[in-house]
Amino acid sequence: MQGAGHRVAIVGYGVLGACGVGKDAFWAGLNGPGLQGGIDAKIPNWDPLPWFDSPKEARRADRVEQFALAAAAEAFEQAGSLGVDPTRFGTIFATGIGGLGTLEEQVETRLNKGERRVSPFLVPMMMANASGAAISMRYGLQGPNETICTACAASTHALGYAARLIAWGRCDAVVTGGSEAAGTPTALAGFQNMTALSTSGKSMPFDPDRDGFVMGEGAGVFILERWDHAVARGANIIGEILGSASNADAHHITAPAPGGVGAIACMKMALEDSGISPSDIRQVNAHGTSTPLNDAAEAAAVTEVFGANAVPITSTKGVTGHALGAAGALEAAAVLLSFEKQLIPPTANTVAADPTMSIDLVVGAARAWTPGPTISNNFGFGGHNGSVVIAPAS
Repeated sequence: MQGAGHRVAIVGYGVLGACGVGKDAFWAGLNGPGLQGGIDAKIPNWDPLPWFDSPKEARRADRVEQFALAAAAEAFEQAGSLGVDPTRFGTIFATGIGGLGTLEEQVETRLNKGERRVSPFLVPMMMANASGAAISMRYGLQGPNETICTACAASTHALGYAARLIAWGRCDAVVTGGSEAAGTPTALAGFQNMTALSTSGKSMPFDPDRDGFVMGEGAGVFILERWDHAVARGANIIGEILGSASNADAHHITAPAPGGVGAIACMKMALEDSGISPSDIRQVNAHGTSTPLNDAAEAAAVTEVFGANAVPITSTKGVTGHALGAAGALEAAAVLLSFEKQLIPPTANTVAADPTMSIDLVVGAARAWTPGPTISNNFGFGGHNGSVVIAPAS
């Protein structure tokens, strides 16, 4: 981060989503067929037991927390032993909603069976900070433990804030990312009635026929470490957080600012924070939700910042669905995988970009590339904008 002090290494990550559990399956899913025929993309046959000591322990964690702990296990396994003072190891996590499944289930229990039957675990299972708290307790992390809840921009904001804590010298390592499991019947009804969900049952980012998003779920977890500390212990450095930015549209509770003016400013600030120019960016991992307004605004913003058809752009939501507060975490994992595989995954379900857009959209099949600095964008209800710049290790 430009002028901020320490470099920030990524030394481990884990991911799971509707297209696959674990990095290998997730990558295969990113290159697989797009979601079709529904508005809710859940992880199939989810079994939390491999990540818990007992069925009882698993039952006392909402699905959103189960996802977080599963992704964290993969991340910590890859990172190895950091040897960091626990008081300087932070947890900066994200969610858009938290344990909504538990809340909805327990509301039904109260209405159908009475107040005495409501679970005493309702509160710790539904609270938005439960996932970050569970990670902190499982791994004995005693540094800052905070949860960011800025709708669909939350995970990107968490990554940026976590990196700053290291750059500023406040932490030597931070576990970060986000988790979401919000596809409950009531939530789906709410999103559907506000016309945010696809009517065709397909997520088609940037397609001329896009008609809304498909709800996704999952988690992505990242272990960030002070660069010199990682080098000294011989860590395998996967990538680097170069910089990030956050701002607000201050325009509308759900609609993006016309022309993507907030997104334009956010991306420019992220580039400035990273100390690089627009021409240095080699990939844009777009928010790309498949909604008419969001995709149009983001395409306009990307064109304004980088030029017409100037940089490859992709959206993974055609296979992951839109995982709300976890979206940025899933997409940051996709960026790291694209570094490793030297391929940019395609925008599933989209044959070609809307002709009103001047973007170089990756469609059809993965595109070979020479990995370089990549900007990942997320924009949330409430006018929240977030951009993070990730680079291969060098």
